Amino acid sequence: MQSENRFFDDLSRILNGAAGTLAGMGREVEANAREKAKAWMSSMDFVSREEFEAVKEMAATARAEAEALKARLDALEGKAAAPKKSASKAPTPKPPVAD
Repeated sequence: MQSENRFFDDLSRILNGAAGTLAGMGREVEANAREKAKAWMSSMDFVSREEFEAVKEMAATARAEAEALKARLDALEGKAAAPKKSASKAPTPKPPVAD
């Protein structure tokens, strides 16, 4: 009976060791995969989140400025077009008719 207990004790130690080894290998494979992915991403010229957010903010600012300038231009064009409309409403003189 004692020999059977020793056999199971040894077997459980071997299985625990194998599980620990497999877990360590899994962590190592994951770390290597992360490093490979980082190297691949850096070689593909992707931008970081910070750079993306900065450019996004710059684009939003530029868009707002463009809209403000467009509104200002429309207002200026409206003022310039108003005198032309009033001048065009006046009757045009007719050329003299030769009898």
